Amino acid sequence: MRSRMTGFSLLALTCVLSMGSASLAPAETGPDTSAAVPAEDYPLYDLVVDEKFLTPETKLVVLERFTLTRLHPEQQGPLRPETFHQYEIFDGRLPGELIRDFLVKNQSPSKLDGRFGFGVRYRFVSGDGVDQQEASMPSILVSESPRFMQEEPLDEPPAILDRLAFSRVAYTLGREQALIYVEYNRPTGAGAGFAVWLHRSGAHWRIFDSELVWAGRPQ
Repeated sequence: MRSRMTGFSLLALTCVLSMGSASLAPAETGPDTSAAVPAEDYPLYDLVVDEKFLTPETKLVVLERFTLTRLHPEQQGPLRPETFHQYEIFDGRLPGELIRDFLVKNQSPSKLDGRFGFGVRYRFVSGDGVDQQEASMPSILVSESPRFMQEEPLDEPPAILDRLAFSRVAYTLGREQALIYVEYNRPTGAGAGFAVWLHRSGAHWRIFDSELVWAGRPQ
């Protein structure tokens, strides 16, 4: 009787441990299981798009549906602290807590929703180019500040920005500073990536500094 009870107890213990380990296993991350980007991040995305990309000629912005998990197209492996040093992001001036939050939030893609408010129509696409929903926003006056898209000479500003992709927004503990990585990839194969450092004053955010991380043209 003792041996039978011992065998049953071991079997039960094995089942419990198996169930416990299964519940602790990380959930799969993919387009259908990605966490949604929180609503508080969208005003910062709007600020970057409005001040750095839009022109009075812009009629439509094409956005990647899922956030980026990189700082460079040639990045090998997941984001690490060394990635910031490798690509010389702001020459080591970023607060450590801001880097840590960026690393945590950008290990897997998150889903963007129709919460943008930068004032022109926008459309979501997936990585394979499949169109998603389109949203129409009321027109607003576009500021005349310098723009990333104008760093590369153009005959005419494009009416369609195709396409922009964002990282998740990282914050310092007190939420006085934020960091966003954004890519602008054109259908021609040209593209560029930018790191945008933001500071908050009261309830208002402003772009404190920005830098070109990479730029490429079609061969």
